[in-house]
Amino acid sequence: MTSQSENELLTRVGPGTPMGKLMRQFWLPACLSSELTADGDPLRLMLLGERLIAFRDSAGRIGVLDHRCPHRCASLFFGRNEEGGLRCVYHGWKFDTAGNCLDMPNLPADQDFQHKVKAKSYQVSERGGVVYVYMGEREVVPPLPAIEATLCREEETNISCVMRECNWLQALEGDLDTSHFSFLHTGKVELDDIDPDHLERFQLIDRAPRYHVKTTDWGTMYAAYRPAQPGHLYYRFAHFAFPFWTLFPNGPLTDNILTQAWVPMDDTHVMSFQFNWKHKTPVLSRDKTGEPLPLLARTTETLPNTTDWFGRWRPVANPDNDYLIDREAQRTISYTGIGGVFPQDSAVTVSMGEISDRTLEHLAPSDRMIVMTRRRLIDAARALRDHGTIPPLVDDPDISYAIRSGDLIAPEAQPWLEAYEQTLQRARHPALLQAAE
Repeated sequence: MTSQSENELLTRVGPGTPMGKLMRQFWLPACLSSELTADGDPLRLMLLGERLIAFRDSAGRIGVLDHRCPHRCASLFFGRNEEGGLRCVYHGWKFDTAGNCLDMPNLPADQDFQHKVKAKSYQVSERGGVVYVYMGEREVVPPLPAIEATLCREEETNISCVMRECNWLQALEGDLDTSHFSFLHTGKVELDDIDPDHLERFQLIDRAPRYHVKTTDWGTMYAAYRPAQPGHLYYRFAHFAFPFWTLFPNGPLTDNILTQAWVPMDDTHVMSFQFNWKHKTPVLSRDKTGEPLPLLARTTETLPNTTDWFGRWRPVANPDNDYLIDREAQRTISYTGIGGVFPQDSAVTVSMGEISDRTLEHLAPSDRMIVMTRRRLIDAARALRDHGTIPPLVDDPDISYAIRSGDLIAPEAQPWLEAYEQTLQRARHPALLQAAE
C-alpha cells in the first residue's frame, strides 16, 4: 500500500517539493509551436504550479516568463508583444525573451535602471512542433528528450494536446494498467465481431492477463501475456520513462511509434502531449465488416481554447457534463456509454478525486507495474533530495531512444525479453533513418 506521506511526495509538484524538484531536472513539453506566433498574443501557461507567460517575438524567438512584471507584479498576459519584446501595459516596461529589461519609459533618463532589473525567465527549446521549457537551475541545460516518437519528422507525426482535471500521476498510471482495456474500452465487444486475424483479438479471448515486470535504466517496463495459438503467447509491452513519459501498447511492436507525456500543470491538472507516427498500423477500432466499433474513437474532440489558466485543450466530454455518458448505450452497445478512449480514461481517473487517496487502494497482481513505477519515482525523488543524485534520463536521454511499446506473438518457450529484443531489431525506425540523412 502507498502511504499518505508517499502519496504526498508522488503527487505534489510545486516549487520546493521533492517531486517538483525532480520534474525541474528535465525539459518539459509546454505548448505546441502553433500556439505562438511572432508578435502575437501572449499565452498563459501553467507548469508545475507556476503561472507563466509564453510569447514569440518579432524574430520568432520564444520567451517564457513569470507572469508577474518585476515592477509592480501586474500580469504580463496583458502585455503588448511588439518590436522584439513584451511590454507591460501598466507602466510600459519592456522585456525580451530572456527576461532582460529593454525599456523603462515612465522614468526620466537619469533615473533609468533597466540593467538592474530582469523578469524571471526559463530556457526554451523548440523541436518538431513542440515548445519545451527547462525550469531547473543548471546553467548548462541537459539534452532534450530522445524517445523515438519525439524525434520523427514533424510532417510525419501527429501531435495532440488534451487536458485532464486530476493529478498527473493517476492520469499516467492509466497508461500503465493494461488489463483495463478489455473492460473500460472493449467490455461490450464480442470476439465474433472482430476480424479473426486481428492481433488484438486475444484480449477478448482472455481478459485476465499475467505479467512480467522489471525496472529499467529509463524507468520500468511490463509485458502482459495471454495464450495465443497453441504453443504461443500474445504479449503487450509498455514502458514508463522518467519523469512522466509513457509508451503504451497500441498496435504491433514493429511500428507502434508513439509516446505520451503527462505534464503536470499543477497538483490537480495535467496536460497530455501525445506523439503518434502517422504510418503506424491502425489499432482495433472497426469490426470485421469494417464498421466502427461503438464509442471507441481514438481522437478526442476539444473545446475552443480560452485564455484562462486551464482553458487550453479541454475536452468536450468533461466532468461538467459527466463525459456525455449515454446510459442507454451503456446498457446496449458500450461498457461505459462514454464515447472515445480518452474520455473513458478521463472519467475513471478524474472520478478518483483531484488527487487520489492511495491509502484506500487494495492493489492486485495486475497492478505490479504501477507499484514498481511508484517505487522508482519515490526512490529517485528522495535520492535527489537527500543526496543530489541526478534522476535517470536527465543527462543520458538517448537510453530511451530504442524502447518501443506494442504487441506481438512469440513461442511460449521463448524468454519474454528475448522475444521483445528480436522483434525490436526487425522494427522500423524512421527517426534513426532521419538522423542518418
